[in-house]
Amino acid sequence: MPFPVTEHVVKTARHTSFYLACGAEDAPVIVFVHGWPELSISWRHQLPVFAALGFRAIAPDMRGYGRSSIYSRHEDYALEQSVRDMIELLDALGRERAVWVGHDWGSPVVWSLASHHPERCFGVANLCVPYIAAGFAPANFIPLVDRSLYPEAEYPAGQWEYMLFYEENFTSACRAMEASVPNTVKALFRKGSPAAKGTPSRTALVRREGGWFGGAGQAPAVPLDTDVISEAELSIYVAGLQRNGFFGPDSWYMNHARNIEYARRATNGGKLTLPVLFLHGAYDYTCATVDTRLAEPMRRDCADLTEVVVPSGHWMAQENPVAVNGSLAKWLATRVPGAWPG
Repeated sequence: MPFPVTEHVVKTARHTSFYLACGAEDAPVIVFVHGWPELSISWRHQLPVFAALGFRAIAPDMRGYGRSSIYSRHEDYALEQSVRDMIELLDALGRERAVWVGHDWGSPVVWSLASHHPERCFGVANLCVPYIAAGFAPANFIPLVDRSLYPEAEYPAGQWEYMLFYEENFTSACRAMEASVPNTVKALFRKGSPAAKGTPSRTALVRREGGWFGGAGQAPAVPLDTDVISEAELSIYVAGLQRNGFFGPDSWYMNHARNIEYARRATNGGKLTLPVLFLHGAYDYTCATVDTRLAEPMRRDCADLTEVVVPSGHWMAQENPVAVNGSLAKWLATRVPGAWPG
């Protein structure tokens, strides 16, 4: 019989984490960390697979999302706070170490776990967002922008223009996301397109057009892309984002200086010696790592790095779970045998 996915809550004096779990309670732990604007269900294709392989697979709602704690200050969404949440979760599970897997903003959380708390990690794997030891912030990746695609005069921050828009127009950015949450979710969660290669990411246009969605003030009504999420999953995302709003999710973009300062306190100067897996999205044109310089810092600072290119857009774990799961399982079996069940 397959293991059921069950719901749990960890409460500490500083934070409450809701999480999904699947697999034997005494099995080795693998924790899946979602990004913006997602939920623990973003890992629905991974939890039962890794439970069946013998792991205790865990996926929390990150702070600001779902049924985990919501905060009212931007600084409460700095990476250091989320890393503390994950350490408290691991402590509550009674474990010293876990395998950590991140995507989107979950990736900087996982990278930070590896760089600040390597003793709590068997190994780390990240989807789409590469490691930048100096800190995941525009100041550190704008210099890596492909200027043949994003001329500086036209796109000063390249595909990262949208990040600066949050800092300059936070309230209007949230308002546009919240104007029609169903439309927002449908507009965002779309599979990658090979045909779009070599054209600017839509994130590069956000400042120029006065906001997300062409400055229209709300997302367009587009058909649901069922290759990424179903109607049932859409309803779960919408319910969570309507209940909590976008202040928390968007506040993750408001801590660049704090995140750089946090990165300066990493152990070993931010160099990672534990096993690392990075999955490139072949059709992810914001986190474009395949033919650009964006992955160069990661290659310099990770001593045991495995790289795989997945034919997928940004929502990789949902769009191409077979490739993601297969790559993760192979890496665990070959590079992280100490974490392998049994």
